[in-house]
Amino acid sequence: MQTAALVDRIVRTPDICGGKARIAGHRIRVRDVVNWIELFGKGVDEIAHEYDLEQADVYMALAYYHANRRILKEEWKEEDALVKQMKQKYPSRLNAIRKNG
Repeated sequence: MQTAALVDRIVRTPDICGGKARIAGHRIRVRDVVNWIELFGKGVDEIAHEYDLEQADVYMALAYYHANRRILKEEWKEEDALVKQMKQKYPSRLNAIRKNG
């Protein structure tokens, strides 16, 4: 297996994952890696093993995040606001069923 250049490990492709920064060859976004580490306390080894990644992929996702933190945080804030807006506009039918039992 040929090792990809480090700069080629994190990509943005308009038609994959909505153009969000992701690990090349996967649908695993930088945001996913950051969440798994910061919110769920997973380690790099655990993430690499669980998602069939190289450790370098996980470290590059983290490096990309730290190098672009301000831009990514703003992008994620906008994404979260859109999700919230869509949930309000189109409430979950499953939640209504659960409430009415």
